[in-house]
Amino acid sequence: MDQELNFTYVTLDWYVDINKYRYVFFFIMFALYSLIICTNSTIVYIIWIHKNLHEPMYIFIAALLLNSVLYSTTIYPKLLIDFLSEKQVTTYSACLFQFFMFYTLGGSEFFLLAAMAYDRYVAICKPLQYHIIMRKTTVSIFLIIAWLVPACHIAVQAIGSANIKLCDFNIKGIFCNNAVYTLLCERSRLITIFGVVALLDLAVLPMLFIVFTYTKIFIVSYQRCKEIQKKAAETCLPHLLVLISASVFFVYDVSIARVETNFPKAVRIVMTLQVVLYHPIVNPFIYGLKMKKISKHLKRCFPRPQSILELKVNA
Repeated sequence: MDQELNFTYVTLDWYVDINKYRYVFFFIMFALYSLIICTNSTIVYIIWIHKNLHEPMYIFIAALLLNSVLYSTTIYPKLLIDFLSEKQVTTYSACLFQFFMFYTLGGSEFFLLAAMAYDRYVAICKPLQYHIIMRKTTVSIFLIIAWLVPACHIAVQAIGSANIKLCDFNIKGIFCNNAVYTLLCERSRLITIFGVVALLDLAVLPMLFIVFTYTKIFIVSYQRCKEIQKKAAETCLPHLLVLISASVFFVYDVSIARVETNFPKAVRIVMTLQVVLYHPIVNPFIYGLKMKKISKHLKRCFPRPQSILELKVNA
């Protein structure tokens, strides 16, 4: 294969097992991608058009769901094309770009969850100072950091990997994630060290901050009245659910590429699909159903058939 930059092709070798059912998988994944776009975009639009939702917590939720749309768009269009193609190939430069976007947006999710945790901490533990601390400027800075810091970290690894000779051209995966490292003849010390730094900065430290923050919130709310306890539970539970699910699949994604396993291809495919499928679909339902203000607007936009019938009878 041609080894010149931007003309090196790599093959995704996992499609062999599902070649017979490619059209079935295509329609299933297309339906799921459409569901992801529609559900996430609906809640982002609702937050955008209703001024009473222009609060830091809801702005962070909108940013998280927008991040989910971008995250999915990094994976699904190429995935759908591959289902319909005879050969699943991509250029190495395109593979590295997908790697960059996948981990940048993945890191941004943890940063956004950390920003939400801080917002809830200030709202519950320092309510009198909330509007002073959580100003528009503060929210804007948090959003810029959430997208810029992961991009800078992952860019170093992507650029570093682009200049290393390849000894393999078959990626054991459905897209270009950590598996790109298995293509390299040798991993440079820069990539290894910066990989550990990125892991700490983009995942471990935000997770520790979130756990510490919510622990503090529950301790403070436990010492106060039941109304504060209820408020803490209602607003913090959705964030915790999202954090737990994100953490589980993050650990899987990191470990599966670094540990040689004898898992059947089908098992690896299903588990890897969970990484790109679960969050983008579940997140809008968690926030849409658990956050009262958002749920209220959703019910107005999509009234139940019984409610429509009542309106007609009353008319």
